[in-house]
Amino acid sequence: MTGTPQDNVFPLHIADAGRGIHHVFVRDLLLDAEIGIHPHEKGRTQKIRINIDMAVADAVHIDDESKDSVVCYETVVNRVRKLVDTGHVGLVETLADRVADVAMTDERVLSVRVRIEKLEAIKGTSSVGVEIERSRRQPG
Repeated sequence: MTGTPQDNVFPLHIADAGRGIHHVFVRDLLLDAEIGIHPHEKGRTQKIRINIDMAVADAVHIDDESKDSVVCYETVVNRVRKLVDTGHVGLVETLADRVADVAMTDERVLSVRVRIEKLEAIKGTSSVGVEIERSRRQPG
């Protein structure tokens, strides 16, 4: 099976002008990852696809010359690549939690949804994986 986007993944409607939220996303980031708990998955890489959706508080001021004034998808992608390159991870759920942590390091991110798919894990499927959602706890 190939790593093509799936028609069964529906777009999210995160942006909300009334609540002051915009949607920053990463679609179909394809990486080779050392992942899996089975003996045949250790010591080798597998193709994975990562999708990240972040609900982000609208910026008070956006500096058109500075990516630091926004939640930058390029920064998120680079951090996720570095994370995946750190070595073997047993469970897809563990990697998803770590990717969510990467996204939530920016305090402007109110919530994040992470979907990770292993593209070659089970014969006869286009992918298997997990989707998680994390949000900041509101005080009180």
